[in-house]
Amino acid sequence: MAGDHTGRRLGVDVGSVRVGVALSDPAGVLATPLVTLDHDEAGTDLDRLVALVDEHEVVEVVVGLPRTLAGRDGPAAQTARAYAEALTGRLTVPVVLSDERLTTVTATRTLSDRGVKGRKQRRVIDQAAAVEILQGYLDGRRAARRAEDS
Repeated sequence: MAGDHTGRRLGVDVGSVRVGVALSDPAGVLATPLVTLDHDEAGTDLDRLVALVDEHEVVEVVVGLPRTLAGRDGPAAQTARAYAEALTGRLTVPVVLSDERLTTVTATRTLSDRGVKGRKQRRVIDQAAAVEILQGYLDGRRAARRAEDS
């Protein structure tokens, strides 16, 4: 399985305007919000992600793949795949894609339940979606390891 070793993982939610970023603890158990970057054509968001990987000694980057409910790739999934490819070309750590269906919906609901609404919610929704992507990936890895061990 890719990324079997322990270490911090970075979760990335690629949007057309912003890129949400989450970071795991070193044990790969808990994802927390880190930062929201402006997504731009100049690639400064990619530069910042590379710097974050170095700064936090990240061992793997998980990019959310927004597939349709029918499991197909739409334009957003193509954008995420291209973004992951661009990151792969700049990093020495693995970059993996993880299905992120409904993560933004879940993140929005969670933020609303916590009383975060309107403009404040827009500022953190991308980070919250990145947390959902990364946490789902971490939970899936742990479940797969448990299944292998039994």
